[in-house]
Amino acid sequence: MKVRFRSRMCFGLVNGTTLLLLFARAASLPAAEPPVAAPVGNSVHWAYRDLSTEPPSLVRDTVWPRTKIDRYVLAQLERAKIKPSPAADRYRLIKRLGYDLLGLPPTVTSANRFANDPAPDAYERLIDRLLASPHLGERWGRHWLDKARYADSDGFEKDSHRPDAWRYRDWLIHAINRDVPYDQFTIQQLAGDLLPDAGHDERLATAFHRQTLTNTEGGADKEQWRVFAVMDRTETLGTVWLGLTVGCSRCHDHKYDDITQKEYYELYAYFNNGDETKIDVPRSEVAMTLYHRSLAQHQQRVEALEQQARDALAQRPARQAAWEQETLARLRDTSAEPIAVHPLQDTKVSGEDGLEFAVQDDGSYLVSGKEHSKAKYTVDATLQIPQVTGFRLEVLPHDSLPEGGPGRAKDGNFTLSELRIFAGAEEKLGSQHRLPVAEVIADSFQDSWPAGHTGDDLDQTGWSGQRRQDARNVITFLTEKPITLDGKYQVRIVLQQSRGDAHLIGRFQLSAITGTHASGLLPESVQTALATAPDQRQDADTEALARFFAGHDPPANRLESQLARLKANPPPLAMLNVRVISPRTKDPRTTHILRRGEFKQPMDEVQTGTLSVLPEIKPRKGSGPTDRLDLAHWLVGGNNPLAQRVAVNHLWKNLFGEGLVRSVNDFGVRGERPAHARLLDHVAGEIVRRQWSRKSLIRYILTSATYRQASRHRPELVSVDPTNQLLYRQNRYRVEAEIVRDIALEAGGLLSERLGGPSVFPPIPKGVTDLNYNSSFKWKTSSGENRYRRGLYTYFKRTAPHSTLMAFDCPDSNTTNVDRPRSNTPLAALISLNNEVFVEAAQSLAQRVLAASAAEIRGSTAESGDTAASVDSKRLAHAFQFCVARRPKPAELSALQSLLDRNRQRFSNEPEQSEKLVAKYGTDQVTAAENAAWVATVRIILNLDEFLTRE
Repeated sequence: MKVRFRSRMCFGLVNGTTLLLLFARAASLPAAEPPVAAPVGNSVHWAYRDLSTEPPSLVRDTVWPRTKIDRYVLAQLERAKIKPSPAADRYRLIKRLGYDLLGLPPTVTSANRFANDPAPDAYERLIDRLLASPHLGERWGRHWLDKARYADSDGFEKDSHRPDAWRYRDWLIHAINRDVPYDQFTIQQLAGDLLPDAGHDERLATAFHRQTLTNTEGGADKEQWRVFAVMDRTETLGTVWLGLTVGCSRCHDHKYDDITQKEYYELYAYFNNGDETKIDVPRSEVAMTLYHRSLAQHQQRVEALEQQARDALAQRPARQAAWEQETLARLRDTSAEPIAVHPLQDTKVSGEDGLEFAVQDDGSYLVSGKEHSKAKYTVDATLQIPQVTGFRLEVLPHDSLPEGGPGRAKDGNFTLSELRIFAGAEEKLGSQHRLPVAEVIADSFQDSWPAGHTGDDLDQTGWSGQRRQDARNVITFLTEKPITLDGKYQVRIVLQQSRGDAHLIGRFQLSAITGTHASGLLPESVQTALATAPDQRQDADTEALARFFAGHDPPANRLESQLARLKANPPPLAMLNVRVISPRTKDPRTTHILRRGEFKQPMDEVQTGTLSVLPEIKPRKGSGPTDRLDLAHWLVGGNNPLAQRVAVNHLWKNLFGEGLVRSVNDFGVRGERPAHARLLDHVAGEIVRRQWSRKSLIRYILTSATYRQASRHRPELVSVDPTNQLLYRQNRYRVEAEIVRDIALEAGGLLSERLGGPSVFPPIPKGVTDLNYNSSFKWKTSSGENRYRRGLYTYFKRTAPHSTLMAFDCPDSNTTNVDRPRSNTPLAALISLNNEVFVEAAQSLAQRVLAASAAEIRGSTAESGDTAASVDSKRLAHAFQFCVARRPKPAELSALQSLLDRNRQRFSNEPEQSEKLVAKYGTDQVTAAENAAWVATVRIILNLDEFLTRE
């Protein structure tokens, strides 16, 4: 065995004991696989070499292998004269897949169906069904949240709440469920903000960088903690994507690996010019999906209405011809009373704060004062005229207005959005006094701003007249019925102007009108054109008639208003302000090597760069310095063997409990060498060949005979390969902290299946959160469905994390974690027995079993010798299957029956304890004592090693 030392390293740093351990590790595996092929004399560390393409060796057993994975594994086993373990039975396989892919036990129905499915592809179909489950994103998202050092609070003394942190978690879950290719998954998180035309998803992904601790204590140096955060991002990159302890080079050259301090700060430089910012993103992935669906439906309605508008436009000539005949008749009607104009009396005008209304000599009002984007003018007056048929508004020019007016916009324009008329004998007028408008006639209008739009209640539409200095714009509003009040009465007219950009009326005059004869309503040019026979009209006459009618064409104008309203009211999308990273565009920072990592002691300036032992990084643009996006492409461009090995090693660890490289966070010279180096390279190459599809690679591994092996301990191999590095069996291990709770709630039928959303507050022992330094933080236990959400949604406060999570080895989220420890402690056992959540799961499971029908429990009886099973046996077997998928053996069933009988005897004499243990999960089918006996019994099933263990 060769032990290679860097030239700058003192040999004395590795003592004799360490060397003995290194030799012992190498000697523990018999007939070790030859090293990955490398040129003679090549001293490059194995992890940095190009991927081996050497096929697996020939094997004697040609029946066992199902995939290339198996041939690589079997070649090693045959070299060591070890036979692989037989395949696990179907019940254990479906439970293993449920735990590995979803973090949930299979249902009794699905377990029995799979166990009895004779189809040759039953296993593959099961995998496909589980890979398509939305819970896959929750299970595998939890693995990645450890790497992202996710938490719901800032950390340090104040440990303030991060209200937007969960939105990144939602992005992560849905990205995994959508099977976003791992290369894009990487690029978006590291540099989504630098992608061309980066959208919400790409920018939201960079919240990965914002999971760092944030120090908001009074007196904290902002630059110090910014530098600390950038260092954390650099070291997270090293751990998650490179599998190297790059943090050791923060203060000096790495003592063991080929990483210099200069190279550390060249990596640091990629993150040094990423600014911590916030952006608005859709509140949730589900909301975004529903929004796109609603948007598509909305667009369909818009297109349908546009077609109706086009149809109405095509039919306009016919409507105009009918209107011409009707209007000519009205003009010839000698019985109609002529139009007369009457000034308003006791007029008072009011408007927005700062507006002034000056009366002019002709009785009009000139508006001046503060500029407003939108405004409402209210005119209060009195009238003593019987049979008022409407009101006339004149909008007039004035030299003091922009461009001479008649509006206050910069170009002299104006828009009247709506005019409302109120009249009554009462002193105060309310909505009940509003008069409906039957017809609106204007002598002129601008294109797309006809008179008819003043009654559609839309801010985006309205009437705009001519804006010449000599223009006198007249619009008349005819009421449905004449005002016939006796004596003096009140009138209020509201001029609503909501277009924006100061499109306000600059000078106006309001009058009442009496009479209905059309000659007083139509412009003279229109009357002249109408009086001319159609075949004798000049082009100007034809144009005047067509234009006037276009502005007073109710069907078309109504459709235009509906279309404007529809376009102005697209489906709403709730937004959330989320912390992300954005490129620094002004005053870019220079990066320096920091003496011993001290931010106040900069030394030599450096540019962006990567490790010299890995392939060269190249800029996308062909020249110039590289950026974060270049760095991301360099990692997953298919030419970085280390990054590929690290990625698939993480994935392998999630499916076997151990990586092919056991030291998951250290691929350097101090890390463990893979026992299956060629297999590692094969899988690393496979992920690229599968277009970086996580689901495809998982499926490939799951279908191997290596994965399907039983996990039964083989004592004859303890002295040969005690840690199963040769993969002669599957591994069994306790599930992670969040999954311990999830499977208990699922077995009890309590677990919520809702995906995503803000973090929740499940029950927690009293006093746990009192230990945090922020006295304002209170743990208010969630109610309803939120009480039973999955563990990854539990609010994680860094200074006071949930005690159950910590007891089962959940990392503290202060730094990235790629390898959770697994410990067995008395505290963990006490929690799974006595914690409120686990007791409630037992209560619910007992209720579930007692309430089950005969049809539901049929098929859950013991495996043999129990053809005439009692009701107890059937129920116990059913509870057993809820937890461990398989049917109980006769001996197991007998032990459970004995326990149930003892519990019955106990609780029959303890009525108060019975009621307390059953709590709200009682059933009318049995007594409280009987119910309590079942709770105590299934509580033991929920604590079986087999239930808490992935095997």
